[in-house]
Amino acid sequence: MVELDLTCNLEGFRRFLINSTCRSFIPESYLRDPEVFPEKQGDQGSIYVEAVDKVDLKKIRDVTFINARDVLGIIYTSKSGNTKLKWRELRGRIGRMSGTASANSLVNLSMARIISPDDVEAIMANQAGQGEEAQGPEQQTEGEAPPQTDTPQD
Repeated sequence: MVELDLTCNLEGFRRFLINSTCRSFIPESYLRDPEVFPEKQGDQGSIYVEAVDKVDLKKIRDVTFINARDVLGIIYTSKSGNTKLKWRELRGRIGRMSGTASANSLVNLSMARIISPDDVEAIMANQAGQGEEAQGPEQQTEGEAPPQTDTPQD
């Protein structure tokens, strides 16, 4: 999991939600409409859109498509629970996205043009580097004695 805290526009976050949850079955007219958002509830992930004006349009599978004006915030939790992201309005359609994202969500964020493919590679490389640091430079295999040294340890 990767911690994220960055500024992005509402349309980018809307594209991310669609890519992550309903890209294969969203009606074409809803896909093109910047005021239509997916919402869902339950154990298998959730999306909640907080808006000044919100109207349910159609339910397809476990997703309810809504028309939302003046969006104030969105809370997204993935099916696996590994991704938990919040988008909060800062000014107009610009907002702050924060939370934790899985590798799969990073790809979807890249597809939505919120982060670049280079950013994804840098984040993943950074995560791998941190994982190695946490294990320490002198890895010890289970059942193996620590290396013997003649110099006293501080």
